[in-house]
Amino acid sequence: MTLVKHDSENFNTLKTSKMQSAIISNRLILGIAAFSVSFGLSLVPNWDFTKALITGMITVLATYSAALFVDKRRRNYEMLILGSLNRIIREREGLKSRIAREIKQIEEHRSILYSESQQLQNQIAECRNQRDSLHRELGNFAGQKKQLESEISILTTEVHDLENSTEELKNDCSHLAAEKRRLELNSHGLRSEITQIQNQIEAFQAEKQEIESSLTLLGRLKPQLEEKLYELRIEIQELEMKIVQGNNLLIETKTNKENLDNSLISLQNQTTAQQAELNQLQNQVLLLQNERDLLQSQVWELLQQMETLNQENLYENPEEDDIELFPFDQLLEPISLIDYELNTSDNLPTEWTNFLENLPEYEIQVLKAIVEQDNPKPTIKKIAEANITMPNLLIDSINEIANNTIGELIIQTAEEIPEIYQEHIPNVKKVIAIYEKPSN
Repeated sequence: MTLVKHDSENFNTLKTSKMQSAIISNRLILGIAAFSVSFGLSLVPNWDFTKALITGMITVLATYSAALFVDKRRRNYEMLILGSLNRIIREREGLKSRIAREIKQIEEHRSILYSESQQLQNQIAECRNQRDSLHRELGNFAGQKKQLESEISILTTEVHDLENSTEELKNDCSHLAAEKRRLELNSHGLRSEITQIQNQIEAFQAEKQEIESSLTLLGRLKPQLEEKLYELRIEIQELEMKIVQGNNLLIETKTNKENLDNSLISLQNQTTAQQAELNQLQNQVLLLQNERDLLQSQVWELLQQMETLNQENLYENPEEDDIELFPFDQLLEPISLIDYELNTSDNLPTEWTNFLENLPEYEIQVLKAIVEQDNPKPTIKKIAEANITMPNLLIDSINEIANNTIGELIIQTAEEIPEIYQEHIPNVKKVIAIYEKPSN
């Protein structure tokens, strides 16, 4: 984001410079054209050069005033656009905070989904058991259906045979009717046999009706069972899709967690390295302080010796007024400079000195306004307008320099009023003091 903002700033500066050069050239062309036209039109009828020059100058002033008025209106319109862009940027920052809150809610939702996925797995196991039992029952029904179909086929063959036999009996009856007279003795036996055959036929017909009713019942039950199987298959597919989605969410959360762990490990390594550098710097500072103490003691000894020597020379040569004394001030000046450099090196780490070197003057003024004022937004806005930029871009550039030199951001951008993090306030104050000290 910061790199894109810097690129946009560079592009805007180039664009403004090109626009200014184009505006200047256009104004020159406009002034020359207006002057030449007015000069020519006023010179042609009267051939009076002074009046023509006066009219040309008046037209040039009028055209330039009109151009300035148009530029002023254009600048007001651009300021309105900048205000709308500032509002859009604030809305984007609020959206960023809302996205962070939604990420937290998604993590909570992930834990809920994990518990629901376990419940769904249990439900799927139960559904599979029910499906297996239904498959077994369907297999039993299919076997019973095959048996009934075989029995029906046997009964149909028997009925067909009986029908054939009835036809044969009818034929026999016709023959018997012809031979009735001859077979009257055997007629009673044949009648009894016919009644028995009729009774068997009626029993077979009753059995046939029962078999047909059972077949109709099976035909009615079959679509219901097929619908249940279809519904169960749809439920199983939906449960499997939910399980796949839950697994994908778990994998994504695991990868995010691993990335966060890796970033934490890298930050810990950076902090340990910075702590080691701080320890080294503290040791170097202690060595420099010891050397400073030694140098001060040696300088004071030299000063005492020189004072004694000067007093002896005065006693020995009291008449000489032009004796050159030892330059004590020249010795004290480098000692004060050494003390100042040691104090600044003791108070400010090396990465903060790099941060101070990379900061321009107006960004240090922004830091000073944030530290010293309760509501620094008006001063930051003035600084941004003076440097042809926006307050948010200034704060982002300071945070980018801090991230490149110190390794951390120093200004909070989530809230409306910009603030410096509590752990960085002492070092920022030292940076401002070091910046202001040479001017004092």
